[in-house]
Amino acid sequence: MLLVTDGNVVRVVATDGHRLAYCQAEIDGEPLARNEVIIPRKTVLELQRLLSDGDELVLIDVATNQVRFRFGDVEMVSKLVEGKFPDYQRVIPTGYTKAMTVSRETLAASLGRASILTSDKFRGVRLTLAPGALKIQTSNAEQEEAIEEIEVDYGGDPIEIGFNVGYLQDVLGNLKTEGIQIEFGDANTSALLTVPGDTSFRYVVMPMRI
Repeated sequence: MLLVTDGNVVRVVATDGHRLAYCQAEIDGEPLARNEVIIPRKTVLELQRLLSDGDELVLIDVATNQVRFRFGDVEMVSKLVEGKFPDYQRVIPTGYTKAMTVSRETLAASLGRASILTSDKFRGVRLTLAPGALKIQTSNAEQEEAIEEIEVDYGGDPIEIGFNVGYLQDVLGNLKTEGIQIEFGDANTSALLTVPGDTSFRYVVMPMRI
């Protein structure tokens, strides 16, 4: 995970090549010089576990090849990952004109029901978007098919696009917001998921052929 400090803002970015998540938050204290470090995945997972129970302030100290996190009674030191992180600013799309807004819980429930027919080898889901409606389709090798249709706030041109359903379920399960916005380019470009009225979060997911 990339950790960026820049003035009064801290940014965190993670990617696996198929999707990218970006979050930012305000920093308490004096403005900081711009600095970028890469934190190992195991450290991030352990921090998630330790931070889940409280809302203490977290003190972050960065050295040449180490980072230290202090909060509550915890002090955690980790080595940093050497190398160059991908240019996340180029990955996050801008200028999309197709955008739908939908209830996060409604979309998550529909994807959950449709995903029952997917397999470990093939997790594809087809989304067909038309004014006012989103159709969700999955199928399997036994010729079984699941179709869900939900109401969405959308007034643009129709579009059909495929995704790994697990990538969509991951982001919907981690967000706690009421609504979610998804912006599209076309069937071959990545989708951008955001929270309406909140510019601090971005989630980019690549499409898949179905």
